Amino acid sequence: MTFEPSSVSEILQNSQPAEKWQQLLVQIIEAFDCTTGTIHTLNKSTGLLELQAQQGIPEFLLPKMETIPVGKGMAGIAAERRQPVEMCNLQTDESGVARPAAKETRVEGSIAVPMLLDGELYGTFGIAKPIPYDFTEEETNTLMQIGQEMSRYIKTSTTQPS
Repeated sequence: MTFEPSSVSEILQNSQPAEKWQQLLVQIIEAFDCTTGTIHTLNKSTGLLELQAQQGIPEFLLPKMETIPVGKGMAGIAAERRQPVEMCNLQTDESGVARPAAKETRVEGSIAVPMLLDGELYGTFGIAKPIPYDFTEEETNTLMQIGQEMSRYIKTSTTQPS
């Protein structure tokens, strides 16, 4: 299954508000043959990444993932660096990038991608597999394009008059 970044806005616009991020996340996870994922959007007033959707995250970890400071954990570091952060095997990582609780997800190959548009950060999303895995350059580029389309949607939906 492939995923076209251009379909992001269509999915988000044609979904119920409460379900749009979840539907998009499910499609991204399936397209990249993953089992787990999250979408966080940046709250510009607090500077925190706020969880919008998740799949496969153990219930007991959700409170730790509701809000993430920029610079903390994979999502926070992807936001801070404004570039993807990847781990072939999160279970054996000793770099300190993944937070200790992240190992409780039982995933191995994982990537966190910043959602950027014209250099401005709108959030992050991450996907992971239950096996060691290195995302290819093509996959990473596609994920960055998906993040750009997600950012475009956020920018457009927050600048339109209500």
